[in-house]
Amino acid sequence: MISGVSPRDVSGVRTLEIVSEAPRYNTWMYETIAPWVGRRVLEVGSGIGNMSEQLLRGNPEDLVLTDIDPWYREQLRARFGSRAEVRVEGLELPDVSAGARFGQDRIDTVVALNVIEHIEDDVEAVRSMADVLSPGGRVVILVPAMETLYGEMDRELGHFRRYSRRSLTRVLTLAGLHVERLTWFSRFSVLGWWFNGRVRRERFIPVGQIRLMNALVPILRMERFLPLPFGLSLIAVGSRA
Repeated sequence: MISGVSPRDVSGVRTLEIVSEAPRYNTWMYETIAPWVGRRVLEVGSGIGNMSEQLLRGNPEDLVLTDIDPWYREQLRARFGSRAEVRVEGLELPDVSAGARFGQDRIDTVVALNVIEHIEDDVEAVRSMADVLSPGGRVVILVPAMETLYGEMDRELGHFRRYSRRSLTRVLTLAGLHVERLTWFSRFSVLGWWFNGRVRRERFIPVGQIRLMNALVPILRMERFLPLPFGLSLIAVGSRA
């Protein structure tokens, strides 16, 4: 465990550290969303920078990393502060001032991976993201999917909900975005999450299993040839008029 953690977010930090043990999985996630990520990017809920590091692979002109927690922001500055294209800011959603705060940045992409399930008013949170965008810009969102999978790990992480295709489409539409793409992600991981969260009632993803999943990513990627109608996560791309 990283020392100096804000007590309110010990569970979140531990989970992010566990996920950092799966660099192949993080790369797969990034490569899945990369076609919709532009050059002037704002990431919501950057945490310790697992996905921020991936976003830098796209050589953005500007990358604004944001988080609600000052401790996370300190970690982000320590990790990426030497990069001229990176800036770290505080952001708590919903935020009616977000558009004004970041309007001068001409953001073309907001990336929010595993974020809005933590926010009670998810519609207004996504509306705040849309307000940040320049016209024609995109919000790229990944959320935990399938309400029936909701279990102990979701509760420990502070998830208000998991999503269906219908419920996620509704959120983006009510937030004023046009849904360009909606797709399942990590289909073959569903059984593991169900078993750990609903049967074993684990509070955290077992590190051994995350390492195994990381090793199996080349096989997990084969899901593109077997587009089953379910997945551990949903990825949505919404565009602003």
